[in-house]
Amino acid sequence: MRHRPGRTALLASIAGSALLLAAPSRADDLRGALTMAYNTNPSLQAARAQQRAVDESVPIARADGLPSVSAGATHTELLRSTDTTGLGPDRQLSGQVTLAVPIYSGGGVRNAVQAAKTRVEAGQADLRGAESGLFAQVVATYMDVISGEAVVGLNRKNVEVLSVNLQATSDRFEIGDLTRTDVAQSQARLALAKGSTRSAEANLANARERYIQLVGKPPVALEPPPPLPGLPASAEDAVAVALEHNPDLIAARERARAAGYDINTASASRLPRVEVFTGGTYTDYFGTLGNGGSAFNQSSTGATAGVRATIPLFQGGRPAALRRQAQERAEVAMETEIGAERQVIAGVRAAWSSWQAANEIIASTQIAVDAATLSLEGVRAENSVGNRTILDILNAEQELLNAQVQLVTARRNAYVAGFSLLAAMGRAEARDLALDGGALYDPDINYERVRGKVFDWDNDPAPVAKSTRTVDTPAQDGSIPAK
Repeated sequence: MRHRPGRTALLASIAGSALLLAAPSRADDLRGALTMAYNTNPSLQAARAQQRAVDESVPIARADGLPSVSAGATHTELLRSTDTTGLGPDRQLSGQVTLAVPIYSGGGVRNAVQAAKTRVEAGQADLRGAESGLFAQVVATYMDVISGEAVVGLNRKNVEVLSVNLQATSDRFEIGDLTRTDVAQSQARLALAKGSTRSAEANLANARERYIQLVGKPPVALEPPPPLPGLPASAEDAVAVALEHNPDLIAARERARAAGYDINTASASRLPRVEVFTGGTYTDYFGTLGNGGSAFNQSSTGATAGVRATIPLFQGGRPAALRRQAQERAEVAMETEIGAERQVIAGVRAAWSSWQAANEIIASTQIAVDAATLSLEGVRAENSVGNRTILDILNAEQELLNAQVQLVTARRNAYVAGFSLLAAMGRAEARDLALDGGALYDPDINYERVRGKVFDWDNDPAPVAKSTRTVDTPAQDGSIPAK
């Protein structure tokens, strides 16, 4: 991958510094949150179970091409008969065993198995997509909690400052230095600041509840996230990687391939089927044949073997309809693949643009914060000599708060956009993030376990939920850790 050294280094520097929101040493980190979600999130566990169900489509399809053995037994009691000879049996037991081995099915079984295998690959890509999608949600919520705490802290500090301003304004009003209008303006700004603080606290509580939903535990003093690895140098580089590695696009491609096998499977229904068979029979009359006379054998056995060919001659147009249906579904799959490709390209370019914009907003907003801080100091100094009004101070304080909140939001947006870009490129899965917490889930293990199973009673244990419940977690609020 080619990089533009100057611009790339600058963006990496901005991103690296922007991603670290000011915070004290914290207890929980992003990697731990992702690991816990990876191991206990119910949506991801359900996606894995769904893929295990897809794995079973291969032995199901293969079963039609394997030998089949059946046995049957019948016990008969003669209740009434018009036979005047009296030689017929009063009861009998008959049994038979049949073995059939298909040797030709027009390619239907072979193509059905190939289609099933291809859909397993598509399902594994879907599982990768579910994994990276969950991680993107966890990252966004993790950053929402961190930025929410920062915004609550800024608003509370603003309330404290405005409370001091109101007290100072009231004191100056008492000695006649200011008017009642100045006091009212200070009171209004303080009331609005308290409302904004309450709103920020509610947003923080919502972010924490969402974190519990995704991760399975309350957030505890979250650490700043680490810099994101492997971000591309350009949108073109990102698209090139995504077209090869995006799991949603891979899944769409595999389903289009599987649809081609479905056409051949449907065509096989109008071709001959050939199987070899053998069987054995046994009959016992319990000594009642011919009134039990010794001249009659009271039991008999038999064996047969042969080749059976079934040649469809006319099926009412069903095979042709099945083939046409499969062809149309194949076209649906091909169009869906192109649609997925378009969506991936658009998503990658949008994520790239958002990431670039957020980094540039960080740089410009930092300048705004520095300027607003200097401006507020100057306005306060000028007010002390009578050149500025209380309203000027209030406006300067509000401008600084707005710039600080915008900076926090931009830092959050830059990280989330960067991770979303990696996810769209197919580079935000557990194997890419080096998660701790044990071996990673490998869907191939279950597929290899079940693909060759042929025993009819080879059952798995009863299903048990693997995700954790959150009913015992406490309700979250907008409090922030003491500093």
